[in-house]
Amino acid sequence: MKKLCFIVLFLACIFSASAAVKFEESFRDSTLRADFIFSGMHDCSDISLRAMSHTPGWAGRRVNLSDIPWHGNGQVSVVDSLSGDTIYRQAFSSLFQEWQSTPEAKVSPMAYEASYIVPLPKRSAYVTVELFNTRRERVGHSSALYRPDDILVADRGAVKPHPYTYIHRAANPDQAIDIAIVAEGFTKGEMKKFRKEAQRTVDAIFSHEPFKSNKDKFNFIAVELPSQESGVSVPRENKWRRSALSSHYDTFYSVRYLTTSAIFALFDGLTNIPFEHIIILANSPTYGGGGIYNTYTITSTTNPKFVPVTVHEFGHSFGGLGDEYFYDDDLMSGSYPLDIEPWEPNITTLVDFDSKWKALVPDSVPTPTPAAEWEKYPIGVFEGAGYSSRGLYRPADRCRMRDNDWPGFCPACIEAIEKVIRHHLED
Repeated sequence: MKKLCFIVLFLACIFSASAAVKFEESFRDSTLRADFIFSGMHDCSDISLRAMSHTPGWAGRRVNLSDIPWHGNGQVSVVDSLSGDTIYRQAFSSLFQEWQSTPEAKVSPMAYEASYIVPLPKRSAYVTVELFNTRRERVGHSSALYRPDDILVADRGAVKPHPYTYIHRAANPDQAIDIAIVAEGFTKGEMKKFRKEAQRTVDAIFSHEPFKSNKDKFNFIAVELPSQESGVSVPRENKWRRSALSSHYDTFYSVRYLTTSAIFALFDGLTNIPFEHIIILANSPTYGGGGIYNTYTITSTTNPKFVPVTVHEFGHSFGGLGDEYFYDDDLMSGSYPLDIEPWEPNITTLVDFDSKWKALVPDSVPTPTPAAEWEKYPIGVFEGAGYSSRGLYRPADRCRMRDNDWPGFCPACIEAIEKVIRHHLED
C-alpha cells in the first residue's frame, strides 16, 4: 500500500512539472471555500467534508497552479473530474497534525477545523485533501466533488465584509500577494489601536530581506474583526475572554504557544475580502505566538518581543521555514526522522543536501561545519536544528529562525522566501 502511495505522488509530481495549467481555461474569477473536519488520534487521521461555498473574485496565484515550492505536511488539490488532471495544488501544515505528536493524542481522539480556498473550477472537480507524516507517507485522504450546479454550495457573494483598510498596496495591486491582517481580541472601540498594530506589523516585515526588496509585490489588508471582550484567553491564569477567534495561550500545554482552532470563524470573518495568507494580531501583552505553513501567523501585539516574533512566525506561515533552534537535552529529538530529508528548505539531515542550500556553501567550507569554526562562516552546515542538537543541520550559526534577537534571515532563508514569492507571481 505504501509503494502505491509513493507511485501516485511521484506521478503527480511529474504531471505538475510537465503540464502548465492556464487559469482562464480551468477556473472562474471566483473563490471556492471547502471546510473540513480533521479527526483521529496519534496513529490515525480521518478527513470529512463539512461544507462548500463560493464568493466572487480570486485573490490567489494564477500561475504555477499545479506546482508547489515545498511539500508541506498536507496538500489540497483540485482534480478535474473528467480528465483526472490536477489543475491546482497548495501545500500546508495544520494544528491537528501538531496535536497528533502530543501525549494527549495517544489517549483520546480529537477533532479540528480546517478550511481551504481554491479557485472556482469551471466544471466538476474533486477537492482533495491529503495528510502526510514525518516520513512523507500519506496517512489521510479525502475527496469531495464540486459541481457547478450543486445548489448546496452556498453563494456567499452578498455577505457584507467586515471593515478593512489597505495598510500597504503593491505597485500593481491586481497582481500581488494578498495578506490579511486580522484583529483578534480587539473590541469595536479598539480598532484604531488595531490599525496601528497592523502598520507596525507591515513595517516589521518590510524591514527584513527579502521582503524589503519585494515590497511592491504585496498587499497588506487590516481586517477589523470585532471581539465582545478585549484581550485573549490565558488558561494557566484562568483568564478566558470572549474573543472573535477564541484564541488562547498554553496550546498543547506549552505556555508560549498562542493559537486559534476556530478556523471556520476565521474564514467567515474574511468573507469577501481579498486574501491568500493570514496574520492574526492578538490584543495581549503576554509573550507568545505561532506560525503554521499556509494556515496563519498569530502573535501578541503589546509584548516587547512583538516585532521579532511576528517576523519569525511569518517565516513559518509564508516561507515554509522550519525552526533552526534546538535543545541541548534533546527532549524533542525525534521530531524529524534522521533518515528522511525534511521538506522545510532551511533544515537538513544531509540525506539529500543537494536539494537544499548546498549551492550557497563555498567549497572551502567543511560539510558539516565544525562547531569551533562556526563564527568564520556566514553560511555552512551547522549541527543543531529542528529542536534536536544532533543529526539535523541549519544554514547559519545565527538567523531569525533560530534567534529572535538576530536582526535578519540567513542567506538560505532569504533564498527560500524569494522562491515562494516568485512561485506566487512568476510563471
